[in-house]
Amino acid sequence: MLSDEIKRLHELHQAGALSDAEFEQAKARILSGASTVSLTKESAFTSGSSFDTHRDDLLSGLRRTRLDRWLGGVCGGLARTYGLESWVWRLIFVLFVLTFGFGILIYLLLWVFVPEE
Repeated sequence: MLSDEIKRLHELHQAGALSDAEFEQAKARILSGASTVSLTKESAFTSGSSFDTHRDDLLSGLRRTRLDRWLGGVCGGLARTYGLESWVWRLIFVLFVLTFGFGILIYLLLWVFVPEE
């Protein structure tokens, strides 16, 4: 099991998906037994340099905010979860409304299905 993890790390490093620093950090974590990390090319690209953060954790932590809200708090919640400013999310939704027309639908679905904090 341990050798498989290191082998996957080495393959990702050779493919250019991991930098030297990321490779050494992940290898040290595996060897120290601090955490078991499941690595694939997709998880390496989506989680950035931190292997502990997974997309599922981010989605399960998504909550509409009560403080940073104009309508339903969706953009403020996205800002808090993903680390972008809320005005950036508002701009993204406005651009989706103006260019594709489905930004309102996405916002309404998030308003309905994302719980409030």
